[in-house]
Amino acid sequence: MPMTLGIATDHGGIELKQQLQQYLEEQGHTVRDFGAFDYDAQDDFPDFVVPLARAVGSGEVERGVAVCGSGVGASIAANKIKNVRACLINETYSARQGVEHDDMNMICLGGRVIGIALAKELLDNFVGAQYQALPRQLRRMGKIADLEK
Repeated sequence: MPMTLGIATDHGGIELKQQLQQYLEEQGHTVRDFGAFDYDAQDDFPDFVVPLARAVGSGEVERGVAVCGSGVGASIAANKIKNVRACLINETYSARQGVEHDDMNMICLGGRVIGIALAKELLDNFVGAQYQALPRQLRRMGKIADLEK
């Protein structure tokens, strides 16, 4: 089912971001690009990832895709924003299970550590999954939401 997704990167993931944005649009998704738009070795991932995370946290976009060199910095920055549950993902099980069990709404990828084929598989699992909202999961996510108060 098509979604409205946000995507962002710094210089460490500009090529991967461009490829993923095209792939997602080909799949029928609407993609809002938060930058970077051009390669600049001096840019900083928080300048792009934080606006994306704010859009995810506010519901302006349904889910987010953040790319930086390793994906670690993007994950750290995104998780500082209320209502964001972001994780660095490098394998398909967690891309799906993170949404189904933990209501993950932002996936973080390393532009310097994974290739386009794996990144597409990760996005397919992330976008294709739905939060199950079972009682135990709701209880756990409630405890996490309490940390943001």
